[in-house]
Amino acid sequence: MTQVATTPGTQESVWSAALHSRDRRVTRQRLAVLAAVDAVPHATAEDVSVAVQAQLPHITVQSVYVILADLMDVNLLRRIDTPHSPARYETRVGDNHHHAVCTGCGRIEDVDCAVGHAPCLTPAWSPGVRHMTIEIAEVVYQGLCDSCRAAPPGHT
Repeated sequence: MTQVATTPGTQESVWSAALHSRDRRVTRQRLAVLAAVDAVPHATAEDVSVAVQAQLPHITVQSVYVILADLMDVNLLRRIDTPHSPARYETRVGDNHHHAVCTGCGRIEDVDCAVGHAPCLTPAWSPGVRHMTIEIAEVVYQGLCDSCRAAPPGHT
């Protein structure tokens, strides 16, 4: 992977600083993946790969997957697993938010936690189970967005 110099004040310099703070080299490939996910929140790996290959035609899909995994490991990206959909990625990390998924069109929106502290849910433990310390609670709301709800039946 190639080292990249960045111009101060740009989003690229923010990503560069974030990579450095996590002991990662700043490379064109990593910056391209971060930029692609940042540009299209809730992007699939395929979306990211297409966007990155437009900038870096020689990068492989496998390399994009490796970079996505590495950036998740250092908490620069978050993976979202929603029903009936491939994994998606976002740069909004480190806060306590959830997602709403339209069951008609598949659109995903961020939803701030109503409680405001992490984790925002406290499990009701069944008798006899071994408890654990909950650090993250992921909630996926499912329903119809306003556009799908207003569409005639069969047009979502």
